[in-house]
Formats: sequence, C-alpha cells, structure tokens
Amino acid sequence: MSHSPVSLVVGGTSGIGAEVVRRLAGRGRHVVVSGSRIPAEAAPFLQEIEGATYVQADMSDPEAPVRLVAQIESELGRLDDVVYSAGATVAVPHADLDGVTDEVWERILGMNVVTPWRLVKAAAPLLRASGKGTVSFVGALSGADVGGSSIPYAVSKAALHHMVKLLGVVLGPDVRINAVAPGLIDTPWTSGDGFDALRSMWGGKAPLGRTGNPADVAEVILGFIDFGYVTGQTLVIDGGFSLVP
Repeated sequence: MSHSPVSLVVGGTSGIGAEVVRRLAGRGRHVVVSGSRIPAEAAPFLQEIEGATYVQADMSDPEAPVRLVAQIESELGRLDDVVYSAGATVAVPHADLDGVTDEVWERILGMNVVTPWRLVKAAAPLLRASGKGTVSFVGALSGADVGGSSIPYAVSKAALHHMVKLLGVVLGPDVRINAVAPGLIDTPWTSGDGFDALRSMWGGKAPLGRTGNPADVAEVILGFIDFGYVTGQTLVIDGGFSLVP
C-alpha cells in the first residue's frame, strides 16, 4: 500500500506523458505508467524515474481500464490522479472524404473518446475516496479550432473537450477534471522531416515565436492538479497561434 499520492499516466512513456511522469515523480508521487509497450521496451525510461512502476495495457480492450484500476487498488490501495495522454489518429486530408473509412472513425473515436470514458468510470470510486482526485485529458487544438490530421481526429478531440465539461458537473466536489488542448508540440511523433515546413510556419506565425514542447504542456497539467477551484475546463496551449488570422 502506498502512503504517497498515486498518479496514473496512460501513454506515459514518451512525449507529453513522459514529461508528466517525470514531474509527478519529482513531487514524490508514486506514478503508475501505463502503455502498450512490452515492459522491456519501457524499462530504459522507467529506470530514470524513482518511484514509478509500469503496467502494460492495451487500452483498446474494453476491459483494460477496469483491470488497470483494479491492479492499482490491489497493489497500492489508492488512486489520486489520472492523466490520459494516449490516443490514436490517421492522417487523412480533410477534403478526402472517401479516405475516411468506418474503421478509421471507430478506431479514433474508440481510443480518443470511449477509452478515456471507460477509464474515468473505472477510476471514479478511488478518485472520490481520495477526496482530492483529479483527471487530466490531453486533447488537441484541432478539437477547439479547424485543423488536425484528419476530420475524425479533430471531432474526437472536440468530443473529449465536451466530455470534460459534462464530467466536471457530475464528478464534483470530490473529483476535478480538466483538459489541455495543445497545438504543435515537439515530440517524437512530430520529429520527422514531414513536419519541418509546419514547424517553420508555426514558429513564424505564433506570437510566442516557437512551437511547444512537452514541458509546456506538463506544466499546465500539473497546474490543473494543484488548482483546487478549477474543473470542467479545456486550456489551449499553442503559443498564441490560434489568435492570429
């Protein structure tokens, strides 16, 4: 059983999720990192983090959130924070309507909307028992504006943002839930040459003159954990990019 607060970070082995893990562990929390990688692949990252454990989970499995939360309860006895930084997308130009199949819709909505819903349902009793439970979702700027890698992806993030509002009402007062909506963030997923032109354009247009990095987003997520009078909100993190026509 853990005497320290316990935080679960789904999708926590790279990018934004990994930075959240580092910062939560630095605060003395016991961090449970969940991802699809086999433990051997996640081991190099986990060795950097004191007080973190890894649980492999295929979150597309409808029963995975229930099993994950049950394991945390059995082994640690509590759960105080949930951060959902996983997700799915498929790159399809918005004008290519025929390129979006039913399978694409189902996969993206499943991972970006239905899975976080299942996770909140499973975790709600432990989060309520904490008395100061928090949930943080990683949404996207494309869910608040026009853009994104595909129409299903943008729609899924808009749905996620709206779910935060609805859950903010029903989870209070014991649990607070918020979301971040990042713009272009420098992560392994956006590190390829195909993003060079986009990064250059973004840095030239955004009032803050650069793309974002995982630390920019992690700072806000940890802020949401601290901000005791904020719930049901989605904060855009884009360096002001969306302010400029």
